[in-house]
Amino acid sequence: MSADVKAELDGLMATFLGAFANPGGTRPNVEAIYEVFIPEGMIIKNVGAAPVIYDLHQFVEPREKILTDGTLTEFREWETSEATEIYGSIAHRFSEYRKSGYLHGEWFEGRGMKTTQFVKTPSGWKMSSLAWDDEPTVPKD
Repeated sequence: MSADVKAELDGLMATFLGAFANPGGTRPNVEAIYEVFIPEGMIIKNVGAAPVIYDLHQFVEPREKILTDGTLTEFREWETSEATEIYGSIAHRFSEYRKSGYLHGEWFEGRGMKTTQFVKTPSGWKMSSLAWDDEPTVPKD
């Protein structure tokens, strides 16, 4: 595995996860999603009974709203572990992640797994698809 390619993929993932952070009332950089993905990128929420498949705009727009209108505050998510495989001009990453924030004024924490596919393009590596599943939330007593 090339260290330079791995570093580039690490950067794409960090940018993706950081795009939705809004600690201290900072504005999230959701526009970064369009920079790290190919235009035809796909994001899949596979939590629950059936997958929800988004194009980039369908994914970004509602998240930008809740991250800027006070619905979701102090939000951040981060990788806790990952395994990345690179073969020529394609790559795959399986990541464990955690997230936390206030949703409707109530603190929450969660965790899950993401699977991300990358492709090498003339302008560098880009994400082509990402799917995630969250661990079920257990209510606190």
